[in-house]
Formats: sequence, C-alpha cells, structure tokens
Amino acid sequence: MPLVAGVDLGGNAVNYTFLDGQEGFLIQRLCEFPSRAREGPEVCLHQIVEGLEIAAKQVGVRLVDVAAIGLATPGPASADGVLSARGSTNFLHPDWAGFDMRGNLAERFGKPVAYLNDGNAAALWGHFALFGANTLTTSISAIIGTGLGGGVVRNGDAIKGRKGFGGELGHVLIPYQAIRGIDGLVPECNCGRIGDLESLCSLTAIERSLLPFFLARHPGHELANAVDVRQAAKLVRSLAESGDPMAKEIFRVQAHALGLFLDLMINIFDPDALIIGGGALETSDEFQRWFIDRISEAMPVQREEQADIRLHIMPDGDTAGARGAALEALKIAG
Repeated sequence: MPLVAGVDLGGNAVNYTFLDGQEGFLIQRLCEFPSRAREGPEVCLHQIVEGLEIAAKQVGVRLVDVAAIGLATPGPASADGVLSARGSTNFLHPDWAGFDMRGNLAERFGKPVAYLNDGNAAALWGHFALFGANTLTTSISAIIGTGLGGGVVRNGDAIKGRKGFGGELGHVLIPYQAIRGIDGLVPECNCGRIGDLESLCSLTAIERSLLPFFLARHPGHELANAVDVRQAAKLVRSLAESGDPMAKEIFRVQAHALGLFLDLMINIFDPDALIIGGGALETSDEFQRWFIDRISEAMPVQREEQADIRLHIMPDGDTAGARGAALEALKIAG
C-alpha cells in the first residue's frame, strides 16, 4: 500500500495528514496552520506546499515518497477541482473564480492529486470510521464550519454528481420560517440563496445574520460593542458552552435548522446513519449532548421503520477532512 497525503484547505485553517498502507494515519492529532485563502490562489498554493513539507518532516517521511495527494476545499467546485465561476463561497478573493485548484496543485508537486470538496471528504472519513471500506450502507454528513459542508456516501464513495456539485448540502433550502425566535430575520448565504442551511448553520451565518440579529435584542450583552464582528462570532461557541443565554439561543437556532434539514435527508435517502461534525461540535461532551438533543427535538416524528436511524458525532473532529482526502488519494495512487 502506498504512502499518500491529505490536505484540507478551509477558510480559517489548513489541515494535513499522511496515510501509510502499513501503519495507518501517521498524524494522530490536528496538524494545522492558519489559512491564507482570503489572499488568493498564488499565496495559498505556496502555503500548502510549505505546510506539507513541514508536516512531512514532523512525521519523518519524504515528499518524494508520497504517491498521491488528496485535496479538499470548500465548494462549489467541479469533480475535477475547478472552483465555480463565482468562486468559493468562503474564500472571497476574486481570483478564486474558475480556478483549477487540483490541476495547479498537481503541477506544483509533480504528483497526481485527487479532489473532493471538504464536506464530501469529511463525510467519506466519517462513513469509513463507522462502517469500514466495503459496505453497502448510506450515510449523510453535515459539517459545521466557516460554511456548511456535507456529503452523501454510498458503497464507500462520496456522491460527486454530474458536475461535481453533489453533496452541497449547505445550499439545500430549508423551511426556516418554522424556526422559533427568528421572526423578521432574512438569512442570506454567501452563495446568494435565502434560507439555505448554511445561511443559518455556520460560522459565517453567526457573523452575518444571527449575531447581529440577537445583539439587537440583547443590547447589554458583552459582545454588543465588539469592533470586529468576525472575531466576536468566533466567541459565540465558547460563550454558549459556558451557559451564556444569548449564545445558547444562537446554537438552538442552528440545531433547529439542522433538525429540519436532517428530516429532509431521511425522507430523500432513507440512510443508515446521520453524522454531524465540525467546529460547533468541538466542545465538551455535555454541550454536545445538549446540541444533539436540540436537533432531535426539532425533527418531526419519523416513521416507525426509520426510528432506528442514529445520529452520530463525526469521529476525529477537525482532522476528518484531511483524512477523507487521504482516503480519496488512495484510489489514484499507483
């Protein structure tokens, strides 16, 4: 079995891993660096190369011995890793529009590169961790990060779709008007849609919509006078975990949105498992249970035959995207 690498490029961080056919994953914990994706493709590609070299030295392998690299990025992008003509919804720099991410990275390394969007990559790892490689089971994953990634995995493969946009679950419209406590809110996604899952359930949603909406109703809150809304949004999770009422209400809204979304997925796919992951779940066990309970409460009662569909926490947290990318790289490694 060959040695392959996995790279998960996000809006806030770049994560790396290596997978050896004999020894398994060589990086057991998070190996990440702050992402420079907002500075454009050239800066970002240079950063990926440097970071992979550093990670290789940490685990004592040589990049020359790597047979293939798996790359995961936020979408929308084609199955070949060409970003949408509108660019990635969370990279924002105009030069990302139509950029061939996979092809350019393959040229830089001189090695084959496999591509998945980051939601599909994390979904692939979550499915593998739960069911193994050879299975006919189906899983649906929702990954809450800067955006909302997702993936549908069947028979060990992430469903990419005709143009590579399969599994863009964050852009599925949900009946957000049914969510209690957000009357008057018009949640707009970076992609331009109103009321998709990402517009309510992501760090970007907290920054753009939920935090301003709730601060207007809690003018005495400690975040009310924050100069940098982006940094303030990043504090909401820790405040919610410590019991702050307004912050918990924001996460209740996100859990309600997820509950409505997962009900749609159950009725479309009739899956074997549902998986939730991402930064929102990188918390204490107590807060995880509270959040999962709020999701379950928001889901309509299922058919008796579907009552056994379990809701899982994504194994290995923020390393999932890089691990899924490495699994995809194995498919093209010689």
